[in-house]
Amino acid sequence: MNFNLRFFISWITCALVMFSLFYAWHGIFLNDFKRIQFPIELFVGFAAIAYLIISFGVYFVFESSLIKRFRNLIIKGLLVGILSGLTIFIVATIVHISLAKNLNSQHLFMNCSWQIAEQTIGAFVLVIFKVIIRDNKFQDA
Repeated sequence: MNFNLRFFISWITCALVMFSLFYAWHGIFLNDFKRIQFPIELFVGFAAIAYLIISFGVYFVFESSLIKRFRNLIIKGLLVGILSGLTIFIVATIVHISLAKNLNSQHLFMNCSWQIAEQTIGAFVLVIFKVIIRDNKFQDA
């Protein structure tokens, strides 16, 4: 994995898009932020850091040897999104990170679907920027 301009722009943009989706889903659509027991600024700051870490993980999975076996960028983005979304959903469910009080199977299914969708959109953003930004390492002088 090369830490070049291509990496940083893809990583940060992916994080911004996923954070925006998170904020829209939980803050606007579901209005979950009312249930937070500590200052909203602190919550949003921690969430921003979390999405930088998640985005780095998405990039890392995208660059893994398992995903590099696939040639089609759409398939790669979809696989990375599904793997990342399921992983985050499983971890969040195990440690009981949720803004809802009563979790039922419908809520868990919706949460899992949303995580997969959010991470898949982030992975596609990453794919788009990896295609748009040229890597000078492979260009002839």
